Amino acid sequence: MSRLAVLISGNGSNLQAIIDAVAAGRLPAQIAVVVSNRREAFGLVRAERAGIPTLYFPFKPYRDAGRPREAYDADLAERVSGYAPDLVVLAGWMHILSPVFLARFRGRVLNLHPALPGQFPGIHSIRRAYEAYQRGEIAQTGVMVHWAVPEVDAGAVVAQAEVPIFPDDTLADLEARVHQTEHRLLVDAIRSVLRGT
Repeated sequence: MSRLAVLISGNGSNLQAIIDAVAAGRLPAQIAVVVSNRREAFGLVRAERAGIPTLYFPFKPYRDAGRPREAYDADLAERVSGYAPDLVVLAGWMHILSPVFLARFRGRVLNLHPALPGQFPGIHSIRRAYEAYQRGEIAQTGVMVHWAVPEVDAGAVVAQAEVPIFPDDTLADLEARVHQTEHRLLVDAIRSVLRGT
């Protein structure tokens, strides 16, 4: 059975979608470890409740010691490697991984991004899409799962889905719709990658 390492920084709703899909037999995989760079990330609680090993690995001690991001990424890669993952899934991991990490898991790091390819890279993508819609610049937004590369949200797309924006939407409405799409698309993309399709 394929082994996943899931990296998170926050609530972990996408992690929960993976946990649920594994438990229901819809995703033929085992979550070997959940890693967070933030101690307060609720995703760590979700993992512990599901009996999944967790790793809290913050960047702050490296920054405080004047050590570069590459040193952190190298040590993070070493720790993650110890769980022998077949696939590393970035599910709300709010930290740009350097080539040092990506080279360790070449062609095996998937990232989830709440926008369509080429649109709104980086943070606050849903809010930026909502504001662009209000200005009449876009008619819809979306979600993509792509291979992680050193450039932010620029890797080859594995799966994508459009998400409609409606005239009476609040930002919270759009966020909820995007998250629902993320949960489905991420599981589908992982399944597709593991099957080699």
